[in-house]
Amino acid sequence: MKRYIKVKGALKAYLRWPIVLSLLLVCMNISIYMIDRKAGIVMLGFVVLYVVIAMLLYFFRRPAIIGDLIRYAADYGQVQKQLLKEMALPYAILDYEGRLLWGNYEFLDIIQDEKAARKSVSNVFPEITSLVLPRDMQDKTVRASKNDSHYKIILRKIIAVDFSDSAPLEYQEDNMGLSDPNALIAMYIYDETEIKTLIRENYDQKMITGLLYIDNYEEALETIDEVRRSLLIALIDRKINKYMQSIDAIVKKLEKDKYIFMFKQKYLPQLQSGKFSLLEEVRAVNIGNEMSVTISIGLGVNTDSYLLGYEYARAAIDLALGRGGDQAVVKDGEKLLYYGGKSIQLEKSTRVKARVKAHALKEFVEAKDKVVIMGHAIGDVDSFGAGIGIYRIAKTLNKKAHIVINEVTTSVRPLMTRFINNPDYEEDMFLKGEQAMGAVDSNTLLVIVDVNRPNYTECKELLSLTRTIVILDHHRQTGEAIENAVLSYIEPYASSSCEMVAEILQYIGDGLRLKQVEADAMYAGIMIDTNNFLTKTGVRTFEAAAFLKRNGADVTRIRKAFRSDMDEYKTKAEAISATEVYLDHYAITVCSSVGINSPTVLGAQVANELLNITNIRATFVFTEFHDKIYLSARSIDEVNVQLIMERLGGGGHMSVAGTQFTNSTLTEAVNNLKVTLSAMKQEGEL
Repeated sequence: MKRYIKVKGALKAYLRWPIVLSLLLVCMNISIYMIDRKAGIVMLGFVVLYVVIAMLLYFFRRPAIIGDLIRYAADYGQVQKQLLKEMALPYAILDYEGRLLWGNYEFLDIIQDEKAARKSVSNVFPEITSLVLPRDMQDKTVRASKNDSHYKIILRKIIAVDFSDSAPLEYQEDNMGLSDPNALIAMYIYDETEIKTLIRENYDQKMITGLLYIDNYEEALETIDEVRRSLLIALIDRKINKYMQSIDAIVKKLEKDKYIFMFKQKYLPQLQSGKFSLLEEVRAVNIGNEMSVTISIGLGVNTDSYLLGYEYARAAIDLALGRGGDQAVVKDGEKLLYYGGKSIQLEKSTRVKARVKAHALKEFVEAKDKVVIMGHAIGDVDSFGAGIGIYRIAKTLNKKAHIVINEVTTSVRPLMTRFINNPDYEEDMFLKGEQAMGAVDSNTLLVIVDVNRPNYTECKELLSLTRTIVILDHHRQTGEAIENAVLSYIEPYASSSCEMVAEILQYIGDGLRLKQVEADAMYAGIMIDTNNFLTKTGVRTFEAAAFLKRNGADVTRIRKAFRSDMDEYKTKAEAISATEVYLDHYAITVCSSVGINSPTVLGAQVANELLNITNIRATFVFTEFHDKIYLSARSIDEVNVQLIMERLGGGGHMSVAGTQFTNSTLTEAVNNLKVTLSAMKQEGEL
């Protein structure tokens, strides 16, 4: 059967114009005939001639016109096809399985291997897997790299209706279900290499502000001859300036022991990969000085303004100093990165800071009607003794005072018993958290001792119920801090919170004198935290102990109070006998909590005992208690257990630290520790 091509639209109207004009001429002829017969007859002859010619053209020339149109359309299609092939945007058509069907020149130049692409486009771009191919009408965007170039690829599903009568697409089963026989995938490639390069250059050119403080400037100079002091300072300046030159930094000395420097962000990975080697270089400077010089560095990165970068640097340097110095802290928004901090903190010989803090604390106590003292959850002897010291300050200044204790551990009970039903002390001296929440008001001073992390406090709800908060602690700071404290006295070099409070007591004045029971509690806190004056003990520790002895502390009474019962001693022995030595130097064991009132305290004692074993650098003791797993970590001087515990979400000191595990089994917690130790050893951190 012969198939005719139908003419439609504007072209059909254009071809019919002669016939329409013929009708118009007929009307004109009739009008002229009505006016003049002869003129009408003459006009009729011309109209008939026009109509005949128009009909001949319409019917006999129409196929030729249609043929010309078809040839023009074919030429136009070829032009379209050529333009598509030469289009600057890389473009391709894939089948539903991701096989290349057709691609323009730009696309083929990028992939280079057309044969592999016809098998699967994932052979060219591994990022394009069957999972990212669009199965609905929603476009998929994929980022891919090839030959050092970066591309954004858009995949779009298209439906080809009656695509080909001679070679129809077949139904094929794939892992996503039954494929659409008329479905194809259009693939567009956008080259983002230049944009990414410019973004990277812009990122690298950002300016970072840093602060560098010498931690022990005065103390180090005092250990060297006066004639060599200028040489020591010059050597330190030279080390700092040479290090800054290596990263093209501008450095300016603000004070004798404080520097500010600025450098491009592209050098930050270099500093981080070198773990801020300047810390080691400065510590190695020695021209006869007995004390090594240490520095602290604070950096603020990825900020929108220089002012905010400087504020970040200030916060970072404060945190570095609060953690004991000799380390670098990088503050990137809310994220904090720590480097160094492996050396033992040296106590400062001057007690000026203690005197200043004591006077400030006295002013805050005098300005309030009530004082509430709170330590950490599952309080130990140190937090209890420090709380007793602050209680004595409040009572000396004639203020109402309470100590918050939710759970009395076996280590605290012998001391606390001496205060309960004692006529010298009020019945509401000790309160539970719920009772304290009812006692706190806007005119209450909240003093937090032996802890600086809100989630570790005895009752964290109290932090939001009062605006006046004072923190006294000897643990290193972490990124999680108590906000809006009006007074923060955190000294990581101190042996215990009781030592810090004992120093403060000596500057309160007003005839303050401790009672024997109070002196015993504070002296016990120092003894426990120093493991009978063996750990983190300095000159100021013994001075604080001497002050407490003068106030009636009795070592014999304290020793009797801390004797273990037989069950605890057996549990301790079982834990020690079951100890596993991991990586040749790390003792790991589990301390049972069955029948033990304060298993966490017993676990800490086991950790201390294990340090007496030869070649043991650090000890780790796990204890299950109250649906949590507590980990006590101890060392002498070879390993910084605080860095290990921080990786596990905890913290503490270089030689005394710990952490807690929630929603974890004992086996998982032990494996987590082992993985962390192995990783740190491979990284050179151990």
